[in-house]
Amino acid sequence: MPVISYDLPERFVAGAVGRPGDRAFYLQARSGRRVTSVGLEKFQVTLLAERLEELLDEVLRRSGGDAAVPTAAPSELKDDGPLDQPVEEEFKVGTMALAWDPDGEQVVIEAQEVTESDEEPEVGEDDPAVAVLRVRISAAQARAFTERALKVVAAGRPPCPLCGLPLDSEGHVCPRQNGYLG
Repeated sequence: MPVISYDLPERFVAGAVGRPGDRAFYLQARSGRRVTSVGLEKFQVTLLAERLEELLDEVLRRSGGDAAVPTAAPSELKDDGPLDQPVEEEFKVGTMALAWDPDGEQVVIEAQEVTESDEEPEVGEDDPAVAVLRVRISAAQARAFTERALKVVAAGRPPCPLCGLPLDSEGHVCPRQNGYLG
């Protein structure tokens, strides 16, 4: 299995390219001149951010507040910059996994390439053709990642004030107005 690894990268962010309603979402890791971008769906960005928050909160709770896990993103780690250009997708993400490494006090994030095969590999057997992005980041970096990821997702199309569905630039067919443009 080709594994693209980053251990405490200089930058690890979620970002989007395109106009709201027609955006492509990416995870991007950078160390020096090496940049890796993998594509994923908007809901995957949301789930990753939510699960990261839950993981960090649980580590903090279980440690009784002694773990080196900040409750908020440190201001020096906040990153609102655009994705590094050019954005060249290595692969499309299918499944993701999160883990806490207590020895290094780091979060491990694995994003595995989506596969076309319906066949599941046998237990203990990896598919050598499936690519994986593995990133190890500090708890502080994880908090900053989460904050940015949720902002990126929220920066989409505004909701209709009547039904809550996303508005397109030309409006939308609102179910609360019996199909008239909202």
